[in-house]
Amino acid sequence: MANASGFVSPSVPSLRRRFQPSIGFYRSGFFLPGKISKRVFCSSTIEGDEKLSPSQSRVPWIVNKGCKLVGCGSAVPSLQISNDDLAKVVETSDNWISVRTGIRNRRVLSGKDSMTALAVEAAKRALEMAQVDPDEVDLVLMCTSTPEDLFGSAPQAMIQKALGCKKNPLAYDITAACSGFVLGLVSAACHIRGGGFHNVLVIGADALSRYVDWTDRGTCILFGDAAGAVLVQACDSEQDGLFAFDLHSDGDGQRHLNASMKNNETDSALGSNGSVLGIPQGRSSYSCIQMNGKEVFRFAVRCVPQSIESALQKAGLSGSNIDWLLLHQANQRIIDAVATRLEVPPERVISNLARYGNTSAASIPLALDEAVRSGKVQSGQTIATAGFGAGLTWGSAIVRWG
Repeated sequence: MANASGFVSPSVPSLRRRFQPSIGFYRSGFFLPGKISKRVFCSSTIEGDEKLSPSQSRVPWIVNKGCKLVGCGSAVPSLQISNDDLAKVVETSDNWISVRTGIRNRRVLSGKDSMTALAVEAAKRALEMAQVDPDEVDLVLMCTSTPEDLFGSAPQAMIQKALGCKKNPLAYDITAACSGFVLGLVSAACHIRGGGFHNVLVIGADALSRYVDWTDRGTCILFGDAAGAVLVQACDSEQDGLFAFDLHSDGDGQRHLNASMKNNETDSALGSNGSVLGIPQGRSSYSCIQMNGKEVFRFAVRCVPQSIESALQKAGLSGSNIDWLLLHQANQRIIDAVATRLEVPPERVISNLARYGNTSAASIPLALDEAVRSGKVQSGQTIATAGFGAGLTWGSAIVRWG
């Protein structure tokens, strides 16, 4: 039998269909390897749980839970850098950049700005839209590859406490670069369906400008800073808003896109004692972003359509069933190529790449938030979304907004 942690029991025969040999969701529940479905234990609250933390207040109960996206928010730095601005720093031009990437502007942190402050602002806006009090949040997932604390941004005061989460909900970081937000959505669904969580805040935030070589026109033209957030909420299975997903990684592709650890010059503060004790004399830091643009492009236009098609198949849908295609905003050529492969017309493709550039894990929730608040994306509409990037990692999810 299962317990409150969400372990499963193979005792229930399948009522849906024979499951595929992979892990994912089928509509309102998990599907796992084998020919039998699994009974999942979620949890409820107990009397007096207002005095307990969210993790303490869950007791097991068996139910087929779903999850839905009920609020979104975003935030960007005030400093805007145009292509013409970059042309003053490196040998490039507005036309050269826009034709090859589709980017015309990007936002960059400056002065006293911080990535965590952007994340908090985006999260607050998502909670306001969802009409959920910060104290009702029982999990915070911070999707970022540029934390402002080595041990993670989510648990720090600037995120969890700044939101006013007084019950100390679980909070942790997810590091998967430009695929991070999609992994965060899937992780939120897993926590809700199998762990009894109710309100999960998924934040995508990155400040890649801190790791850009501003003399390298191949990379400095691409990246910007931003934050976006979505509130994922438990619901009845009939209202389920995450239909299916498909996730992958390939470590062999790491050489094409990375920002690896490097050792700086000898740290004089250690003096001679370091050599005597065998302590490495120097402080480690990360190099600037290194990217083989041609290889990353080939990878994206090959793997992303395959991933979306796989997720659609798992959901029992086709490309004609989706209302919007929302991809990680990396390059307009990639977005156009994937849309063409999936036969999605340009008017059903969401893109704000021209204004913000590649904001890594923030790009999908940032574009979603703008599309929702502008009235483009309506409640009940189906979105095929996909993230892809360093790792190499890539993944897609078929979701319904609202």
